Amino acid sequence: MDGFDLIIFDCDGVLVDSEIIAAEVESRLLTEAGYPIGVEEMGERFAGMTWQNILLTIEREASIPFSASLLDKSEKLLDERLANEVMVIDGVKLALSRLKRPYCICSNSAAHRLDLMLSRVGLREVFAPHIYSAKDLGPDRVKPKPDIFLHGARQFDADPARTLVIEDSVHGIHGARAAGMRVVGFTGASHTYPSHADRLTDAGAETVISRMNDLPGVIAALAEWQEAI
Repeated sequence: MDGFDLIIFDCDGVLVDSEIIAAEVESRLLTEAGYPIGVEEMGERFAGMTWQNILLTIEREASIPFSASLLDKSEKLLDERLANEVMVIDGVKLALSRLKRPYCICSNSAAHRLDLMLSRVGLREVFAPHIYSAKDLGPDRVKPKPDIFLHGARQFDADPARTLVIEDSVHGIHGARAAGMRVVGFTGASHTYPSHADRLTDAGAETVISRMNDLPGVIAALAEWQEAI
């Protein structure tokens, strides 16, 4: 694509409407474990973070020791619900059909979950084999660290400065910016909240969209500006 070497998509909350399901599962488990929290607050505070890092964050903040079994319990419940409920984000397939390659997925979700979700919504073959999980790089290399974005760029010999990332979370944007990449924020999934767009902008997104149908035009405009500088 003119102006960019590569377009990188996050998966959860950008391609598939999974963040709201995760927030429902995780808020219930945390509340039952003695840390009452609502679904909207889960999305606002923790979207884009791994479940393990969410638990560690809350343990530090609230001094609540969680059972190690919460890790496995959440994974099992979430996989069951995603397998039956996850839906594609409106407009994704049309937007992708209008984009020129190359593009890929860089996600904090585990490879098995990415395969499950993308297969269910008919996107696995659109992206395969360029579907990358930060967890495959190591347990300490997930977003907001830049590692997965840099890994994705290396697969295409893409210059990070000429790579555009589509992200729905503050943590993801921080990781992309740390990788030296430009970012479009996305607020069109079901877990969005009133200050979502402002928080993505503050984190470093150049612009924020709420409809995936708008993405090709936004990319074209940003690419034109990229070529002019």
